[in-house]
Amino acid sequence: MVQLDIVVAGLNHSSNYALQVVNLTKIYGRGSIGVKELSFTVKPGEIYGLIGPNGSGKTTTLRIIATLLKPTSGEALVYGVNVVENPLKVRQLINYLPEEAGAYRDLTGLDFIKFMLSLRYNGREFEKAIEEAVEISDLGGNLKKPVRTYSKGMKRILALSVVLASKPKLMILDEPTSGLDVEKSIYIRELIRKYNREFNVTVLLSSHNMLEVERLCDRVGMLYKGKLIAEGTIEELKSKTGGRDLEEVFIKLKTGEGDHR
Repeated sequence: MVQLDIVVAGLNHSSNYALQVVNLTKIYGRGSIGVKELSFTVKPGEIYGLIGPNGSGKTTTLRIIATLLKPTSGEALVYGVNVVENPLKVRQLINYLPEEAGAYRDLTGLDFIKFMLSLRYNGREFEKAIEEAVEISDLGGNLKKPVRTYSKGMKRILALSVVLASKPKLMILDEPTSGLDVEKSIYIRELIRKYNREFNVTVLLSSHNMLEVERLCDRVGMLYKGKLIAEGTIEELKSKTGGRDLEEVFIKLKTGEGDHR
């Protein structure tokens, strides 16, 4: 069995980290566990991936960090700001793309972009952000059509264009390429990498796509049944487990799950 040491001791609160998650626990009604005693950090400028099967706690974790869900215990801090104590300040630092990102169905794609970016920008910055989102979306004449006429993939890329153009300090992406074809998925991965490098946007993402995570992420946290079972760079995880890729790494860790608690 594989054994990795996971450090989950209390962390010093510091704005030197883009994100600190400390002993985070979320218990839903009837005792269902979302996450349990989860701890990890993300450095400024890093792309950090959370991976794991359905029900492992990825979306719960992202929703807590995005101030949409309160934890049962523990805490999360974005650049030193507590997500529960000061959610409005946190929302100024982040932008969040949920897995099922909705859009105002009766607005045109362009009006949706304008509305969303008006919440963050004004003046010339607002106009520049609109131009940027329009270019990112690559939807052309479809931007003049109501969002209700869009396919799932078109809605996805519309929402992503707004998140990217807003250039938050921390970008939180839940399954960023969900619903996109291969060509658009590659395009979005390249954009995430570009904004990370050129604008120093820190990225926290979740994905079922292990290949996507390998290509994008600097470090990875593996979740299983609400717990962090491993964390490190891709090469560290491969080296410690003997796995040839993240899929093999996860299978080996899952098999030896009891050794990592």
